Amino acid sequence: MHYNVYIIYSLSLNKYYTGSCEDFPTRLSQHNAGRNKSTKPGIPWILKHIEKFNTLSDARAREAYIKKMKSRKYIESLFSN
Repeated sequence: MHYNVYIIYSLSLNKYYTGSCEDFPTRLSQHNAGRNKSTKPGIPWILKHIEKFNTLSDARAREAYIKKMKSRKYIESLFSN
């Protein structure tokens, strides 16, 4: 079983959203169906970056680190390489 940390992007809002989950395709569908209050205004969301981890705690730690950076430049550096 793998856990994912993902970064999705909304063109209409010009914003990124970082999250973690076990089943990414289902989670992205939920975001694009408006089932998440914080991402509903930005539909449609597209995947920009994903990382896989063996444990949920590792995935959550990575998610927290990315969010702590609070930097668009840092986020974009993850997938521009």
